[in-house]
Amino acid sequence: MRKIVLVMIIALLLVSPSVSAINLEVKQTTDDVAMIIGLGMPAMFELDITNKGGGDYFMFYNFFGSGTLPKGTVLIGGGETKNVDVGVYPRDDMRQEGWFKFDLYIKGAGEEEQTVPLMVNVVKLDNAFEIGVEEFKPNSSTVMVYVKNLVNFNFNSLSAKFSSQFFNLEKSFTLLPHEKKSFEVNVDKEKFKDLMAGFYTLKAEIIANDKKANVEGTIRYAEENIVTSSQNEYGLIVYTKKIIKENEGNVFADSSTVIKKNIISRLFTSFSPEPEIVERQGFSVYYTWERALNPGEKLEIVVRTNWLLPLLAILLIVAIVILAKQFSRTSLSLKKRVSFVNAKGGEFALRVSMTVTARKYVQKINIIERLPMLVKLHEKFGGEMPRRVDEKNRRIEWHFDKMQPGESRIISYIIYSKVGVLGKFALPVATAIYEKDGEVHEAVSNHAFFIAEQGKKIED
Repeated sequence: MRKIVLVMIIALLLVSPSVSAINLEVKQTTDDVAMIIGLGMPAMFELDITNKGGGDYFMFYNFFGSGTLPKGTVLIGGGETKNVDVGVYPRDDMRQEGWFKFDLYIKGAGEEEQTVPLMVNVVKLDNAFEIGVEEFKPNSSTVMVYVKNLVNFNFNSLSAKFSSQFFNLEKSFTLLPHEKKSFEVNVDKEKFKDLMAGFYTLKAEIIANDKKANVEGTIRYAEENIVTSSQNEYGLIVYTKKIIKENEGNVFADSSTVIKKNIISRLFTSFSPEPEIVERQGFSVYYTWERALNPGEKLEIVVRTNWLLPLLAILLIVAIVILAKQFSRTSLSLKKRVSFVNAKGGEFALRVSMTVTARKYVQKINIIERLPMLVKLHEKFGGEMPRRVDEKNRRIEWHFDKMQPGESRIISYIIYSKVGVLGKFALPVATAIYEKDGEVHEAVSNHAFFIAEQGKKIED
């Protein structure tokens, strides 16, 4: 019975208010606390309070804000340490931003009270966020939009509408203090194919607790020089070649197109538009179109040769071509083939193989291969390893000291692109420069094409 009475007396002493002045040790465990103007949500401070006096019920209040959390009292026993979340609401008439120091008052059950100095960063809602877009290029199909919480404030519910010349996006999300979130957005390249590279404005309307913030950020549209070329040939008696150059980048791009005609076929050929430069070299005439293309601009060149009347001239040209092919048989042959490769990432990929065969004894052989536009070179090679890879000039070189008659060497590499191919994809011819009997000779490979239709087809 005496033990029960003793326990009740001790509990009463712990709970009952002390008649002495309150003695609290207060440590703030949070820093950089933010208060958002006009939001109506409290700035939250985490305090570790150690009661070095007698147990008491404590009330919290301040004169800086419009109200204080917790609303009631908090019991802290003598010698007890308690973590208390204290919230300070902003005043309705608060307008000025910046750091402010104010006093938090902690009052016991009696008249005793203790002040605790606190610092708070007062911020407008518009200045609490940063938005932007990760750098992207004209061939990008998606972009990453981000929003960052610049202050130590927990936004439990946000909705945002992003708008720019490239895309529009609506998102609902939460943001922890100083958190950054990114969202992937699909873009339609047709909408901005005419835009120049540079910096553009990203706007966002962000709503928190029914309050609206208008935030602006920057989009860096990186420079990319991409000029694609395609051609279509049709007709036999009236032969037509249509060449299309398109600037798919976002900077001004120079386009140069050269067409070669012999002195006979040029007499029956018309051009649209007319070439800027016409040069005659021996039995050949070179027609050149030089244009500066704006982003999204196309240049279409139509070359039409009418053979209705000069049938005899056609037969003569065919005879000349046959004789020229027989005469041009070289001591070194290059046979190029392409085959489709299933890439793990879904990219369009081709394996290019070339067989180098010596018909006679040759030496100091240098094989030069040029890569098409819009493709990248895979790091792995098959067969003979190249002596030099010049990615800037899109050029690969192999070197062999000598080759005996009938000797063959195999060259193989892989090219890939994230851009798919429809129709005919043509590879440049490879060139071989070699010596035979002390004289320098040159040989070229065959043309290799990849035709992408309903099925995959290779044409050499």
